[in-house]
Amino acid sequence: MVKRVRGSRTGRPIMVLLDLLGRRWTLRILWELREAPLRFRELQGLIGASPTIVNTRLAELRAARLVELDEATGYRLTALGGELLQLLLPLHVWSEKWASLYPRPFAASASPTRRAGSPRGRR
Repeated sequence: MVKRVRGSRTGRPIMVLLDLLGRRWTLRILWELREAPLRFRELQGLIGASPTIVNTRLAELRAARLVELDEATGYRLTALGGELLQLLLPLHVWSEKWASLYPRPFAASASPTRRAGSPRGRR
């Protein structure tokens, strides 16, 4: 049985997933964890959200079994989370093409790779 998340009315798996992914900062957390595990403060610094929100989203993602906490390395994607991210990558490719059509509005946030030690601003 799929557990409903706050705001889900149907309990259908696709709607539950979309409800979860539609929450502010959820996709950003998944995206930032794509390359390597991150400790809480690193993750919070990269996305710029409040610690309370980051903690809440991480708890939701852990409950959904998309993210796990490894005490030695920090938060990381589970195999299921990695699989979801692979499904989102075509959207990343498409968005890069889309952004290239309008370089000015996207210039400040168009950075496909994360640079260690340089936090990004809010989305």
